[in-house]
Amino acid sequence: MIKTDKIIIVGDRVLVKPEENLSKTNSGLYLPPGVYEKEKVQGGYVIKVGPGYPIGMPTEEDEPWKESKSTRYIPLQAKQGDFALFLRKDAIEVEVEGQKFVIVTHSALLLLYRDDEFLS
Repeated sequence: MIKTDKIIIVGDRVLVKPEENLSKTNSGLYLPPGVYEKEKVQGGYVIKVGPGYPIGMPTEEDEPWKESKSTRYIPLQAKQGDFALFLRKDAIEVEVEGQKFVIVTHSALLLLYRDDEFLS
């Protein structure tokens, strides 16, 4: 596995390791590439999550010389280790240290499956 501490996910994005066996059905049938490449939904495990949606800072018009505080964020629902179903058309494929990942916006996630026993 790659070192995720070197990866910084920006905003409302999620880094996902896609499921590898997309060319095989549950019953063991192998599908031709044209079939599984046209699927609209894909699944995979969440590797890293961005900080969330940024919240605008309140304006202080009477004291413009004050330095602004650090940006605050509304956190995302997705967490590391979740299994995510997402819209494939909204995923951006990337390769990091020889491994394939996808970057997905939080709004493209359809479902999250969290197994708390797996995370412990």
